[in-house]
Amino acid sequence: MSRQNITDILAFLAVANERSFTRAAAKLGVSQSALSHTVRDLETRLGVRLLTRTTRSVSPTEAGERLMQTVAPRLEEIEAEIAAVSDLGEHPSGTIRITVIDHVADSIVWPRIARVLDRYQDVRVEINTEYRLVDVAAERFDIGVRYGDQVQKDMVAVRLTSDVRMTIVGSPRYFETHEVPATVQDLVRQNCITLRLPGGGIYAWELRDGDREVEAKVTGQVTFSGAYQMLNAALSGYGLTFLPEELTQPHVEAGRLRRVMDDCCPDFPALHAYYPSRRNSSRAMRLVIDALRADA
Repeated sequence: MSRQNITDILAFLAVANERSFTRAAAKLGVSQSALSHTVRDLETRLGVRLLTRTTRSVSPTEAGERLMQTVAPRLEEIEAEIAAVSDLGEHPSGTIRITVIDHVADSIVWPRIARVLDRYQDVRVEINTEYRLVDVAAERFDIGVRYGDQVQKDMVAVRLTSDVRMTIVGSPRYFETHEVPATVQDLVRQNCITLRLPGGGIYAWELRDGDREVEAKVTGQVTFSGAYQMLNAALSGYGLTFLPEELTQPHVEAGRLRRVMDDCCPDFPALHAYYPSRRNSSRAMRLVIDALRADA
C-alpha cells in the first residue's frame, strides 16, 4: 500500500465515520472540496465507489463498508504500535479522544484529567460532548464515558462513580401556578422541560411506579439537547426537569429548586470509562485512564 493510499484511506474513513464531508473536513482541518477530491481520487484508483452521496447524507457502499471493517483496524494497530514506541522516550505523548455527556465532562472528566495535562505537556486530549451512543472503535475515539448499562459488552470498563441518583425538580416560581405532582400519572398535567435525543426523539423519563419501571412520555413548552440548558430553564420557572442529583442538589439546598416525587426517581448505573482493549497500549492512554479512576 502506497503512502498516498494510506493518507487517502484515512480521509475516506473520516468521512465514512462522520457520515458527512463537512464534519470530516472540520475534523481533519482541510477544506470540504479538497476532501471530496481526495476521496474521488481514491475511488478512481481503486476502480470502485466507496461512498454513496446524496444532498442530505453520505454513507459507505458495500465496498466502503468492507474497507472500514478490514483496513481501519489494521491502521489502528499501527497507530497503537507507534504510540507504544514513543512511550519508550522520556516524555509520554499523544492525543486521547474522549466522548462523554456534557455535564459529566465538566463535573468528572475535566477535573480529573487536568492534572495529567499539567504534568505532561506533550499529552493532548480532545473531548467531544454528546448524548448519542458512540461506537468508540468505529469512530476512532480512545475512551467513552457513559452509564454502565450503555457500555458495550466487549469493552474494557472502569468504574468512575457510584450509582447516579436522579431527581425531578421545579422552581418555587413554577409551583406558584402548578400543583405538586406525587405520582407518574400526575406528570401529564405538568409542564416538563424535555430532552431531544440525537436520533430526533424526545427522551422518556425512566421512572419507578411502585414496583414497576416505567417510561414517562412527558411534554412541555421547552425542549433542549443539553443538561445545562434544561437546568437553567427549570431555575427560571419554565417547568419540571429530570436531571442527576449532582446538578440539582446545590440549587435545592439554596432554595432555588424543589425536589418532588423522590420515590419515583431511580438510581442510574454508575458512570464508567470504557475502551477497546487494544487501545490501552500507550502511556498517555494509561495516564488518562488512571486519572479518571483515581477519585472513584
